Amino acid sequence: MSSSNSDVDWDTFDPEAYRDDNYLRLRDDDRQIMVRIRDFFAAAGPADACGVDVGAGSNLYPALAMLPFCQRLDLWEFSAPNVAWLDAQVKRFDDHWNAFWRIYQENPAYARVADPRARLATVASVHQSNLFQLPTRAWDMGTMFFVACSLSSDLQEFHRAMHRFVTSLKPGAPFATAFMEGSQGYPVGDARFPAVGISDRDVAESLASVAYDDVVIERITTGDPLRDGYSGGMILAIGRAAG
Repeated sequence: MSSSNSDVDWDTFDPEAYRDDNYLRLRDDDRQIMVRIRDFFAAAGPADACGVDVGAGSNLYPALAMLPFCQRLDLWEFSAPNVAWLDAQVKRFDDHWNAFWRIYQENPAYARVADPRARLATVASVHQSNLFQLPTRAWDMGTMFFVACSLSSDLQEFHRAMHRFVTSLKPGAPFATAFMEGSQGYPVGDARFPAVGISDRDVAESLASVAYDDVVIERITTGDPLRDGYSGGMILAIGRAAG
């Protein structure tokens, strides 16, 4: 039996537990993803952009990927504990994120940011709202990582979330989005949350009508799976919102 996003009490989400399980150390699959989105955004060339990270949760690396290019960076999050965590991290992010930033600063566009902590504190703001309430054509670039596949077990909600995200971006806006492949749900602390077991074909189907056809969809693998309950691979999609 599938569960919808509205069936879940997202205020039971523990951002510290999620961070500890996923991001206290830099994993190879995340590093692979970061290199690709880093070079994609650097080549895309936005300047003084307004960016959005949808469903930011307790993962800062998607927001950091947009840092050199944004004069305003909106972190869009629904769960109240995640909002509180983000508010604190925006003021001064924890030291373990330095390892993630070092991957970004290998690219000259990122190396020009002298103080990423100060810049994030200056440009970022946290907004508590559901992703299904995203406005249309509002941002110049965007990210949405491990969200659309992890908000319910309903494939139609996955497609709705994807459409809502991409159509929140202006035509031509570069975006990056990532997914756990074949996920059957995931634990966070003592709670368990739903997921839908999507494939790269599902991602391509979702993006077909809302992104330009040069979108790149890639399966990211590692010899060290993050946890049980998914295929062991991640899926990355980078492209531009269609007009």
